[in-house]
Amino acid sequence: MSTLQEDVVRENLRTVVDPELNMSIVDLGLIYDIKVEDSNVTVKMTLTSPACPLGAVIQGQAHQAVKKLPWVNEAKIELVWSPRWDPRTMSSEEVQMQLGII
Repeated sequence: MSTLQEDVVRENLRTVVDPELNMSIVDLGLIYDIKVEDSNVTVKMTLTSPACPLGAVIQGQAHQAVKKLPWVNEAKIELVWSPRWDPRTMSSEEVQMQLGII
């Protein structure tokens, strides 16, 4: 059941858009891990750059997207910097095409 809940969380996170790239944080590959334990959700994510000026905004929007789910009691969004985000290997094929990588 946890996998289904993680998928639902991931879909809700898809609504969060990186304002500079105008692409979903999920499609960009910024979501590293989702853990659901009972009604508590922990998301490990990164940003396109440690110096991202809108990092707090994106983190807040991710928190709100998770908390919107009626069964979520507590949402925790952890920023991590390892592994370093690499759009060539972590983002979706569609994003790679939009960024001109492929």
